[in-house]
Amino acid sequence: MKNKTAQRLLSAVMDWSDEQATKEFAWLNLMAKLKYDDYRDFLAGMRFLESLVAWLQQFKPEDRPAAYEFVRKRLVFISAAERQRLVEMLYPEVIWPELVNSATTQLNIPSWRVLVDAKDHLETDRRKTLFLALSDGARLDTFRHANVGRISNEQVVVTVDPSAEKWIDLLKELRKDVKDDAAHFTRIVLVDDFTASGTSLLRKEDDGAWKGKLQRFLASIKEIQLVLPFDLLVHHLIGTPKAADHLTAAIKVFKEEQPTLWEKVRNTVLPTYGWLYPTTLKLSSPQDDQFLAIAKHYYDPSIRNSHTDKGGSENIHLGYADCALPLVLDHNTPNNSVALLWAESETDNGSAHRMRPLFRRRQRHS
Repeated sequence: MKNKTAQRLLSAVMDWSDEQATKEFAWLNLMAKLKYDDYRDFLAGMRFLESLVAWLQQFKPEDRPAAYEFVRKRLVFISAAERQRLVEMLYPEVIWPELVNSATTQLNIPSWRVLVDAKDHLETDRRKTLFLALSDGARLDTFRHANVGRISNEQVVVTVDPSAEKWIDLLKELRKDVKDDAAHFTRIVLVDDFTASGTSLLRKEDDGAWKGKLQRFLASIKEIQLVLPFDLLVHHLIGTPKAADHLTAAIKVFKEEQPTLWEKVRNTVLPTYGWLYPTTLKLSSPQDDQFLAIAKHYYDPSIRNSHTDKGGSENIHLGYADCALPLVLDHNTPNNSVALLWAESETDNGSAHRMRPLFRRRQRHS
């Protein structure tokens, strides 16, 4: 659809005057070029304005102003450039302080002497740090490129549970680089792109079983004899206070209830975040009452599945685990965001509203 056609349709859908349409199109075109058009999962030939028109058409005319106001003032879109910047900050803001702290502790020197007295120690300790991606969105390829000369290809793995054969290769390259046949990784860093509820990393099921990426990683490590005691770090590029609170409490209980899984973990640092959103990100009453009412009214229960039920709520119009976020990432929309942003009804069941997404979500779970 041509941009002018999309603008004309949008103006008709919203019943804007010429003056208001001119003002809104200036803002929409700017944001589309800066961010929204770069969303990866629009349908072929569609961009933001076309998607916005189709999305607004699902609402009654009297509800469209509130829906548009949500897009105008509450929608948060993390662009590829912003996410890349968060990836690039992982080393200077998280890894470097850990390396300095290790050097000052082991060598008993002040931090300001590290670059002078502990240069060899820093280089070896850095090489003994392994990075594992918890998802594609972790962008460890970008992390590696941003740290050429610091981080080698053999320190970055794009899976949370490498095979025994992969561990043998990783250790072989490590020992060759540090010239020590007994060397092992002393620090493992798990990296993910986003957490809103924290349950993807760690959760306790109704039957008492622990699940999540952290549990899977520790279980896989336990079976591999080549991995010796190590420090464990978990880093999310983006997080929410709800996730941070959940993980702080859940990790404590998990360690108490499953101590055998932690036998190889020498020291655990609480999860870190490249950007931790404030509590005001979540949609709440009274400031978001109008859109919250729309999100509830235009909801199709058929979008539920066994995975979303694990969030603890059968009605997911506020998103997984009732997170009620207005958030979109350039490569996908989290299901923790309000369902009207990402959900799409598969069929017209005749008994509920057929939902159309503004930013179509690529489902990772069936």
